[in-house]
Amino acid sequence: MQHLLTQVVDGLYSVVSTLDNLVWGWAMIVLLLGTHIFLTIRTKFVQYKTITKGIPLSVAKEEGADGEVSQFQALATALASTIGTGNIIGIGTAIALGGPGAVLWCWLTGVFGIATKYAESLIAVKYRVKTEDGRMQGGAMYALDRGLNLKWLGTLFAIFAGFASFGIGCATQVNAIAEVCNTNLGIPRWLIGVIVAALVAFVIFGGIQSIARVCEKLVPIMAAFYVLGCLVILCMNYDYIIPAITTICRLAFTKGAAAGGLVGGGIRYAIQYGVARGLFSNESGMGSAPIAAAAAKTKNPVRQALVSSTGTFWDTVVVCLMTGLVLVSTIMKNPSINANEITDGGILTTLAFGQISVLGPLILVVGIICFAFSTTLGWAYYGERCVEYFAGKKALVPYRILYILVALVAPVIALDLVWLIADVLNALMAIPNLIAVLLLSPVIVAETKKYINNLDATDDTPVPVVKTGKK
Repeated sequence: MQHLLTQVVDGLYSVVSTLDNLVWGWAMIVLLLGTHIFLTIRTKFVQYKTITKGIPLSVAKEEGADGEVSQFQALATALASTIGTGNIIGIGTAIALGGPGAVLWCWLTGVFGIATKYAESLIAVKYRVKTEDGRMQGGAMYALDRGLNLKWLGTLFAIFAGFASFGIGCATQVNAIAEVCNTNLGIPRWLIGVIVAALVAFVIFGGIQSIARVCEKLVPIMAAFYVLGCLVILCMNYDYIIPAITTICRLAFTKGAAAGGLVGGGIRYAIQYGVARGLFSNESGMGSAPIAAAAAKTKNPVRQALVSSTGTFWDTVVVCLMTGLVLVSTIMKNPSINANEITDGGILTTLAFGQISVLGPLILVVGIICFAFSTTLGWAYYGERCVEYFAGKKALVPYRILYILVALVAPVIALDLVWLIADVLNALMAIPNLIAVLLLSPVIVAETKKYINNLDATDDTPVPVVKTGKK
């Protein structure tokens, strides 16, 4: 029986692995990156407005607007789910498989991805609805339903995202916390599961307000700690910063070797792994973050879209770049790491940070714990909204209980298959979201022209009141 079960699991793993390689192949990368560039052009490089207008707006209070949480709380909730282990271990994976040049392509993906995050957040707010009990809900499912009359496609998005939340949002994140705590602090994995599950239960049963309040406090602190820690390490590696930048730029386009055993496999591998990790890190185009944006108190869709798009700026343009520079400069400074023989991004990241006594391991441990826990909270909200869309409000309590149970057992089970299934679901939810963004691009352009120079203007379009789970 045991042998038969093993064969079934191995066979399922092989099938899902093949499917994963298919959905996250070049076609998906071209679709996502192409959408980023297309929307950058259509919005006339909205990235400039994101930095000059979006960042100040993200900390401004907006009185009298419809919504459940402040603009900053919505942004913090979205950042909680996107600033995760991918920002640390994911960059290590990109470097291990694509060479140092992957860092540049990851960064460029973030720059162009700002436009897509802006666009998908805009339509999430524009087509949001209010439930009978006063809660705001929106996202790709409502944009597809109300904006394009494609309710069936919106339902597919909600199903994909709802089930993905258990894997990419919960199981893999809690498992990462357990791994780092067990390895570095000697805490039993089962105990980590109990603690994290209890903390998650305490927060998510309070709804979006509870999740947003925790994220509002946790995200700025954890991000500041990580960035400051990276800056300290870069100061220690000051004589290798310029060589690291030069190496990253050179190996983004050519094959070659650099100090510390770093090897670039050429532009193909640098693009493939750099773009893939960048897309996975900031989630621009996946349609997850706009679900939080739809709950924000905002006067018009452009205002919140600018705030939400700053998430990609902080996530990839800043945090991922800092991680990449720390890894490349540290490896160049410490050739004993032997990066050329390492293909596991987690091992490469651990070895690189471990070269910095005390500070390096501390940043890695605290960073992974905080990033992973906040991601668990953010994705719990995404999953709730998606499940409520296709199953109604009655499904919320069962969903929360199952989410907590997954957090409880995640530290003590093998997650290879779970990770692959979640990865496939992420790609599948991106497809309907990108359809919504591309087909509604005329609406995005029109709304941008209407509000971009008057961000305090009020959208007088009434928000429809609906029964949850129904149009």
